[in-house]
Amino acid sequence: MVSQLQKLPTDESLGTLEPVAHFDGAMLTGVTVSHQGRIFVNFPKWGDEVTFTVAEIREGRPIAYPNEAINQTNPDDLAATLVSVQSVVVDPSDRLWILDTGSPMFKSTQYGGPKLVCVDLTSNQVIKTILFPQTVALATTYLNDVRFDLRRGAEGIAFITDSSDQGPNGIIVVDLASGESWRRLHEHPSTKAEEPSSFLPIVEGRPFMERHPDGKTKSLKMGADGIAISADGARLYYCPLASRKLYSVAIDALCDRSLDEPAVAATVVDEGDRGGGADGLESDAAGCIYATSYEHNAILRRNPDGEWETVVHDPHLLWPDTMSVATDGYLYVTANQLHRQAKYQNGKDLRQKPYTLFRVRIDAEPVLLR
Repeated sequence: MVSQLQKLPTDESLGTLEPVAHFDGAMLTGVTVSHQGRIFVNFPKWGDEVTFTVAEIREGRPIAYPNEAINQTNPDDLAATLVSVQSVVVDPSDRLWILDTGSPMFKSTQYGGPKLVCVDLTSNQVIKTILFPQTVALATTYLNDVRFDLRRGAEGIAFITDSSDQGPNGIIVVDLASGESWRRLHEHPSTKAEEPSSFLPIVEGRPFMERHPDGKTKSLKMGADGIAISADGARLYYCPLASRKLYSVAIDALCDRSLDEPAVAATVVDEGDRGGGADGLESDAAGCIYATSYEHNAILRRNPDGEWETVVHDPHLLWPDTMSVATDGYLYVTANQLHRQAKYQNGKDLRQKPYTLFRVRIDAEPVLLR
């Protein structure tokens, strides 16, 4: 169900957090808003009962999108249906792209599962499906988030993070015209989780790690997760989930297939501490980079001069996950209580429904590279 917009109490010097929609079923991760104001979300298959993995919010309810049939996984034809979607993103041409991990419950991927699916928002029909070869989407790959620059190549280029906690991390680059894809920064230190000796996240006042019923613990290993493109299209920003660091790399280098890995890695810049563990990144046309802060129930913003500031801080932001800068001047963000899942709480699911989609006014425009 979708709530009436209702302002929540917050620090008057910061942005005002407004609830947009509440979700009483499966937990959500991604959100994106079309240029016309349509809102799309997704529900990965992490253990909850997921009736549909992609939805549009219509008349106060999430409705399977683009239709119910494609949301019913066909194990005999993974390429034709959605398996477990981690991210949805509207591109600069106002088309919806669906990033399918092909990895329910973080299982090994099979060809046809990991893919990019493009939906025309006028006809609400799938117009392109790009499958990833198993040399690009590895058996251990977990496709996490995606951004687009439609000025490059014949039809544009996509950039995807592989955040796997079981195998190699890196950035996947996709030529949208040919469907060709390739890995960059494969196992580069900037795409990897920080070692437990240098990174101990604190969420709701408690060290955040896997905690099993038998008392065993395991540190976070999720790598490159959040991703954003600079306003001028020159740099790709990214961050491992298990880290407080922000990095960037030259997009020209990522796209130039004649360059070897050391040459690409030479363009990586350590952008410094981002002020807390982050899940999602986003950017705006003014040159700002936004980062969720799951340690501080906040959204932070890095201004063009490199200085960080808090956009909004609110106890309702329990694990802010994915953000979307919309043309209406708002930044939308999902809060899904990821850290309260049973795997992090000694086998007990401590999540309290509903999960919430929020927004905060930033009066900024999205990056439109086309």
